[in-house]
Amino acid sequence: MTTAHEWFEGARPRTLPAAVAPVLVGTGVGMLARNGTLDVRRAVLALIVALALQVGVNYSNDYSDGIRGTDAARVGPVRLVGQGLASPHAVKRAAFVCFGIAALAGLALVVLTGAWWLILVGAASIAAAWLYTGGPSPYGYAGLGEVFVFLFFGVVATMGSAFVQTGTLTVIAFVASIGLGALSCAILVANNLRDIPGDTQSGKRTLAVRIGDAATRRLYVAMIVIAFLAVVILALLATPWALLALLSIPLALAPVRIVRSGALARDLIAVLVATGRLLLVYGIALTVGLVIASLTSHA
Repeated sequence: MTTAHEWFEGARPRTLPAAVAPVLVGTGVGMLARNGTLDVRRAVLALIVALALQVGVNYSNDYSDGIRGTDAARVGPVRLVGQGLASPHAVKRAAFVCFGIAALAGLALVVLTGAWWLILVGAASIAAAWLYTGGPSPYGYAGLGEVFVFLFFGVVATMGSAFVQTGTLTVIAFVASIGLGALSCAILVANNLRDIPGDTQSGKRTLAVRIGDAATRRLYVAMIVIAFLAVVILALLATPWALLALLSIPLALAPVRIVRSGALARDLIAVLVATGRLLLVYGIALTVGLVIASLTSHA
């Protein structure tokens, strides 16, 4: 019988900053646009959607990779199916329970905002979560994982969180989403860099497998640089307080150094942890800057 701890580890909690940070920043953008006003219900519902989708995609990946056998030669976090800790059916059911929670919270946001087109965005998000490694032609196996992570965990999550606060889509929200999408991509790039040997062996053609080890390491560094450039642009467009996110730069130094050193396999797990921490601190610092700006803009 699968223990609660195994289910928790199978949910890959270290990836959760990729769900939390965009909601925080998007809500901060919304507060800036509304001069410090915050709708707590909408923010909480947006967070539930993001967290449920993140955990759902993690269980979905565990299930799909497990039944395909692509988890057999990997190092890293717990794989419930690949390690025989839970049945494929149970993990698949857990994924769809999470997707159901996300759908219910999303429907509540639709009712509160009156924006019925959000149903389409939600359906696309759930489909993207499942089809990453699931279905007959998973896009994660075709080297498109980073594109969809940037889109859904960057642009959609951040702009969506801002939209439910303001009812509008703005350039400022989009610029803010670029940094978060880039850091979310960096997590995936580090993960796929670590898994190049196993993915090559199992036939999983991730972007890292396609472009090779050296180019993947350069891509990781580029994602970090793009995230901080986005902060500078946001400061020019919206508020200098956005520059508070630059305080997270020291947290980027260690993972960049490890990646550039040529570290392999288990040595890259530290990069995943550090990048997740960087994303969370970056998101919190940027949110604090946006909130300060929103509270002082009409003082």
